[in-house]
Amino acid sequence: MISLSDSENGTASSTAATTRLARAIRLSGGEFSLILACCNGVERQQQVLNVLTEFSSADVHEILLSPVTDTLYTAITSAIGATQPEALMIRGLESVVEINQLIISTNIMRDEFRKQFRFPLVLWVNDEILRKLVWLAPDFKDWAATTIRFELPQNQLIEFGQQAISA
Repeated sequence: MISLSDSENGTASSTAATTRLARAIRLSGGEFSLILACCNGVERQQQVLNVLTEFSSADVHEILLSPVTDTLYTAITSAIGATQPEALMIRGLESVVEINQLIISTNIMRDEFRKQFRFPLVLWVNDEILRKLVWLAPDFKDWAATTIRFELPQNQLIEFGQQAISA
């Protein structure tokens, strides 16, 4: 099981969330599943990914979306080619300029995800992207089990709030 030191890597709830994410990836076992990982901090996402790759035996691939990405399905197929990784993490949704169009096209193409991908797909989202998925891609979003939330540790929440105020 994954073990995180609270003082170094976040709160106990983040430890539980990381464990849930690792378990969801492991249980998918060669079949498509949609996993939503919600975290409002890009640095926190990277910390969780570092822990997963360090402690998980799964071959987890990662795609960082470009701001000009127009369809998620095409971005994935272009990046993985004919390979089928054990798991695929998608990051960078918050940076996509035409995010509404990307989400709508994802909902339209949702059946292709299940037909073509035999691995868990982890979408890293923030609260805003999660709301957009609910409104613009409800059928696709419904494929996901409960969203796994990665809360920022209290000291990072304070820093995040101060940065938002000064911006």
